[in-house]
Amino acid sequence: MIKSMTAFSRSSKTHDTTTADVTIRSYNSRHLDMAFYCPESCQVFEEDIKKIIAKIHGRGRIEIRLSIQDDAKDLDQFEVDEVKATAYYQALKKIKEDLNLSVDITMENILSARNVIVPSKKEQDLESLWKAIGSAVETASTHLDLMRREEGKNLFSDLTVRIDYIEGNLNQIEKDAAKIPLIYKQRLMEKISYLTSDTEGLDPVRISQEAAILADKSDVSEEIVRLYSHIKQFRDILDSDDSQGRKLNFLIQEFNREFNTIGSKAGNASLSHMVVDLKSELEKIREQVQNIE
Repeated sequence: MIKSMTAFSRSSKTHDTTTADVTIRSYNSRHLDMAFYCPESCQVFEEDIKKIIAKIHGRGRIEIRLSIQDDAKDLDQFEVDEVKATAYYQALKKIKEDLNLSVDITMENILSARNVIVPSKKEQDLESLWKAIGSAVETASTHLDLMRREEGKNLFSDLTVRIDYIEGNLNQIEKDAAKIPLIYKQRLMEKISYLTSDTEGLDPVRISQEAAILADKSDVSEEIVRLYSHIKQFRDILDSDDSQGRKLNFLIQEFNREFNTIGSKAGNASLSHMVVDLKSELEKIREQVQNIE
């Protein structure tokens, strides 16, 4: 079953006091292209996260956004810059001695200095942090795959209808193309009649030969046979379990080539219009194929 490359998924997992929120968005891309956005403390896990994504997804631009919330009560801590506090005390003491002051140097005096007491973060347990992140990424990646498959079902239905439409019209083109030799023979007779005003003395065998030569140049039977083969291959690719996007995109080019040839050989306006209509339908298929992994 085909998979779409456009989807969205989100997951949140908690381990101990740490909660990891993961959001994944995927878009069209020729290759697997991943972008990772996270806090600095989580950058160490970037390669591990990308490996989890790559196990399931083969193509697409995939953006992973990660945020962390730690509710540990002892997470916020403070520490004393002892060097700065000592230096500040010595400076106050020197001022007291130099100016012969009688006042005492108090705790408040030292604390008034900037950055003597500074906040510090508790060092995170990377193993515990990864358990929350890894679980969230695994779940989000799996959900993303489910969404891509669900959208793939819609693409499958749409493409099936369109390829059926092309096959039905190809049957009519095949019937109309069978009339091309007669059309060219009639045109040749009309042209000769106009130029000579008398066809009684002309060799009918010769006329048939000339008409056959023109008809052979306009024969589209080989193109029609190849188109039927392409249609079968198109359906086989849709039903396969492999990554189908690139194969279908290449096949669309082959379809287009055959329709261009038939259009250039068309013997009447009706056939030409039908080819134009099918090329328009083929373009709609091409646009949809761009979304397939």
